[in-house]
Amino acid sequence: MSLKKKHTLSVIGKSLLMMFIFTLTSGICYSFMYSGFSETNIVVIYLLAVLVTVWLTESTAFGIISSVLATFLFNYLFTDPYYGFSVSDPSYIITFIIMMISALITSTLLSHAKRSEKQAQEKERETKGIYDLTNHLTDAADIYDIAKLSVSAISACFNCQAGCLCFDEQGNPEPTFIQQTTDDRQVRRKIDDVDFYKRQIEGLRTPFAEGEEFCDWPIYGNESTLGIIRIPNSSALTMDDSQTRLLHSMIESTALAMDRFRSTEQRMKTREDIVKERYRANLLRAISHDLRTPLSGIIGTSEMLTEMLEPEDTRHVLAQDIRNEAEWLHSLVENILNLTRLQDGSLAINKQMEAVEEVIGGAIGHISKRSPKHEIVVNMPEDLILVPMDAKLVQQVLINLLDNAVRHTHTEDEIEILVQVVEQNVRIAVRDRGAGISDSDLPHVFQMFFTSRGSRTDSELGIGLGLAICEAIIASHGGEIAAANRTDGAGAEFIFTLPMEEDEK
Repeated sequence: MSLKKKHTLSVIGKSLLMMFIFTLTSGICYSFMYSGFSETNIVVIYLLAVLVTVWLTESTAFGIISSVLATFLFNYLFTDPYYGFSVSDPSYIITFIIMMISALITSTLLSHAKRSEKQAQEKERETKGIYDLTNHLTDAADIYDIAKLSVSAISACFNCQAGCLCFDEQGNPEPTFIQQTTDDRQVRRKIDDVDFYKRQIEGLRTPFAEGEEFCDWPIYGNESTLGIIRIPNSSALTMDDSQTRLLHSMIESTALAMDRFRSTEQRMKTREDIVKERYRANLLRAISHDLRTPLSGIIGTSEMLTEMLEPEDTRHVLAQDIRNEAEWLHSLVENILNLTRLQDGSLAINKQMEAVEEVIGGAIGHISKRSPKHEIVVNMPEDLILVPMDAKLVQQVLINLLDNAVRHTHTEDEIEILVQVVEQNVRIAVRDRGAGISDSDLPHVFQMFFTSRGSRTDSELGIGLGLAICEAIIASHGGEIAAANRTDGAGAEFIFTLPMEEDEK
């Protein structure tokens, strides 16, 4: 039944009730008149009829109508000449006016008192409902527990079988929703089309969405939709304003509880991640420090053996391989130490005006010792380029990028370093002629411990720290770094920029 139809039936019912009251009152007044009671007693009885009408109908409008009706009935039935609206005695006019004013004042006061009483009862019910719900929500263990408690409280408050559909952290509806079936029993019902409810809530422009079985009210959180409160149509479409306000208040309490739980859960997860990261950094730092000393000894000894043996001796090759592997491992240890220092903020960035040509030359010299067969070509302007930087750290970036290029480029293909000045930045690109980077790997190459498993063997791969360190060092200098595939043929390129002027901030 619609609210309009319900209101119409209510008006008709109140009108019939008022007609019955005044018919009964007129009959009583007739008996009083034939019993010899004065007209004053009849006026009082009609005033009582007005009060009874207002009390039963709880309407100011019916109070005004009954006041006018009482005056006209008294005039029509009990003043001379009878059964007419004219009066023989002018004093009756004063009586009618006083009677109508008295009836209007008393009916209005009683109507306001009834309305205030009703509002107080509604406020009490609303406060009690919200208090009970909030009190129970404090003991909720998870999102689903919050949903169960909210469904139970709303069902009890509105005498219906309410339901709740929860959304996950990505804002997608769950495949089932909770519904109250009896006072102490809840069931899970399956959702036929999950995407439909997501689209419905996203495109909602009204307080609720009306469906075949339920009216759905969204539960909005601070950042996303947390769920849907489902009220059966038979109850939702007959709610008055006070019930609607109460439902909104209960939904808001549910949203606050869900938001609070999600925030607490996220803080706990973040804290756990921080602790794990700290343990991992401490472990890496401890291992790296313990490895530096023996590695330095291995490198020195292998270098001495290499110099002592003839190049044609097979032992010379073995000593050279030991040295190369030890230097690679030493470079890895340095990368780990630098990364942990950068993350802790303990690695000092000592910026000085440095020549880009010298920094590149130092990096190439380092790589050439380990990979003398690879050709590295440098293309850069003839003018001297000075950039404020920590030369040791930027050289480490170039070493990491060149080492990566060497591992993915055959000896017959060249590696290129391209230097350009773009506005107020120097742009350095390290380009190889390897197989390139797959589209699925491109977004992840700068992540820690990410390695691309291509055609090379595992022994030729790092552990995914070099590029992460490059990104951290360049970011600490106020620059940017990116990876891409070459457009002029096979191969990949890593491009980073450094500002040519010191930031004064």
